[in-house]
Amino acid sequence: MSEFGNEPNLNEGSPVGSGTENPAPAPPPVASEPKPVSRAKVLGMAVAAIVVMLGLYFLNRHWIAPAALRQAQAKGNGNHPLAPEFTLTDIFGNKLSLSDYKGKVVMLDFWATWCGPCRIEIPGFVELQDRYRDQGFTIIGISMDDSAEPVVEFYKQFKMNYPVAVGNDSLGALYGGIFGMPTTFLIGRDGRIYSKHVGASNVDVFEEEVKVLIAAKPSDELSDFTPVGRAEEIETSTPEQLKAESNPEVPGVDITHLSAEHLAQFKKELEAQQCTCGCNLNLLKCRHDDRGCSVSRKAAQQILKTKYAGSQHI
Repeated sequence: MSEFGNEPNLNEGSPVGSGTENPAPAPPPVASEPKPVSRAKVLGMAVAAIVVMLGLYFLNRHWIAPAALRQAQAKGNGNHPLAPEFTLTDIFGNKLSLSDYKGKVVMLDFWATWCGPCRIEIPGFVELQDRYRDQGFTIIGISMDDSAEPVVEFYKQFKMNYPVAVGNDSLGALYGGIFGMPTTFLIGRDGRIYSKHVGASNVDVFEEEVKVLIAAKPSDELSDFTPVGRAEEIETSTPEQLKAESNPEVPGVDITHLSAEHLAQFKKELEAQQCTCGCNLNLLKCRHDDRGCSVSRKAAQQILKTKYAGSQHI
């Protein structure tokens, strides 16, 4: 015995010298195999998926699409002038009149065979024509080429499937002037222009607008239609307006109602104001040097309207 009394047995409870053995560890649980899914359950899931898809289809047709139409009626700037009428001969010698498409949605596209962005857009237009032709939609192409010969070749090469005619500057002027191509107008069933896009746009932009316009009745004006993407301000003219505006004093502005004294005063005011188009010219000089400038034209018309009331063509 130790002089310090009983010492603790450090091996107590240990298997060493205890005369007993630890029990063997339990084997890991065996994972159960997944039960096969019955054919009836698979068939049920497929039927459920079909029901969901049908539900979404009818939801889109009877709720979402009408809601899109109501949304178009609730937004926008309300500037929807009637599309100027025209009659041309198409590239195959047939009469082409805008009035023949009354009650339909018309996409009026000003383009040219030498225009790179136009060549990019047209295959998408061919698809749009195929997709919505039977729903009261058509595209009319107005080529600004000098003759029909290259247009006919282009038409066949790109398998175009809508009427095309060769236009001119006079027709372009009725639609506010064509200063860049492509320039595309969307005309509703009621004959009003609802959007104007200058430059190439994704075909989805036009398709979204077409869907809304197709949903409307010919008697309905979508007073608050909202164009998709970037759209330009819509301007139109009549042949009478164009004649009045083609004067040497202030080109592009109808001054027929002004007296000689008021005309002189009006021109001085235009000379005193700078055009903001970036030309660094005054308004009158810009009207003479760049008759296609819509900035100086609008500014001059606004001055005429506010300070020289009485014009019949403003």
